[in-house]
Amino acid sequence: MARRERVMRMSVELPLWRALSAYRVLTMLYAIGLFVAATGRFAHPWVAVGYYAVLFVWTLATLPRVANAASCTKRFLAVDLAVALTGILLTPVAVTHHSIVDGGPTLPSIWTAGSVLAFAIKGGWRWAAFASTLVAAANLVERGAPTRDTVHNVILVWVASIAIGYVVEVARASELTLARALEIEAATRERERLARDIHDGVLQVLAMVQRRGSALGGEAAELGRMAGEQEVALRTLVSGGLLPVSRVSEDAALGAVVRAVEEPDDDGSPVDLRVLLARYATARVTLSEPGAPVPLTPVAARELAAAVGAALDNVRKHVGESARAWILVEDEPDTVIVTVRDDGPGIPEGRLAQAEGEGRLGVVLSIRGRLRGLGGAAELISVPGQGTEVELKVPKV
Repeated sequence: MARRERVMRMSVELPLWRALSAYRVLTMLYAIGLFVAATGRFAHPWVAVGYYAVLFVWTLATLPRVANAASCTKRFLAVDLAVALTGILLTPVAVTHHSIVDGGPTLPSIWTAGSVLAFAIKGGWRWAAFASTLVAAANLVERGAPTRDTVHNVILVWVASIAIGYVVEVARASELTLARALEIEAATRERERLARDIHDGVLQVLAMVQRRGSALGGEAAELGRMAGEQEVALRTLVSGGLLPVSRVSEDAALGAVVRAVEEPDDDGSPVDLRVLLARYATARVTLSEPGAPVPLTPVAARELAAAVGAALDNVRKHVGESARAWILVEDEPDTVIVTVRDDGPGIPEGRLAQAEGEGRLGVVLSIRGRLRGLGGAAELISVPGQGTEVELKVPKV
């Protein structure tokens, strides 16, 4: 069955870039509004008109540049900051000296903070410190002397931009950590799926060849010995396994990327679990089921049926071909419960842990692993001399 690769891109920065775009437009309109509302404080209004015309065109034309980190290049940041600094330094030329003494706003006003914030979002707190320092120097030059209001505004922009830059750096590191965790989870689930398939097929065939070869003797015994060696090697490989390196975007500012392999759900129509379990009913396996269909998603139905098959394989392998088994299907309002019981001698205490340590992962992967992937659970109850019971629970979605 064909599989598809799902790509997830995670970035907490995208909302920041959107907010920055809106901030630049609003503060540009605010700066122009201040000019219109207080034209009397301008000694040379045509200087202000020329600057605001440039600011208006520049802000709207560069909106795509502040849409994401990839578009916001170093060259753009340098030019954008130059526009802000030019407006600050032109303020003494455009406004009256009295307005400067009274602490009036500069030509770009609070639009300058948007330029500094772009540095912070793009490059972190160090870039923010660099840009805000240049803005502070320009403000001091424009005022001619450090006043209380000027120092207050400079420190406010400096601290805010550095704090935002630091938060962005922490968010990027968190994204990469989360991407790595999701990648490991996806790889582990895929490895468990492959291990279940191998256990249900190849390992069981090799074990059967080993048993039959040993019973026949001669050349068949040698073939059985080789099959046994390959079974041990394959079990070791399945129980070990390597996890792939997490794949993230080359530019961390673009956000972390996680690729997860998904199994398609066919057409998504519910499947009657009874149909999949019917093939297990034999002269020695009794199937008890509800009279009405037991609908489950295709993936859940297949995995639950496979877990039942794995439990029956364990019965045949450890109890014998002549063992009897019973399958009971219960359709609860929120859960489907399937119980597999046999009439064998039971499992000695500690045997499952020993088998897992030897790389025999039938119960761990073929049964519990399948249900864990579905959000379900498997409980194994065994009393020496009274058989074994495996209860499989899968929630309905």
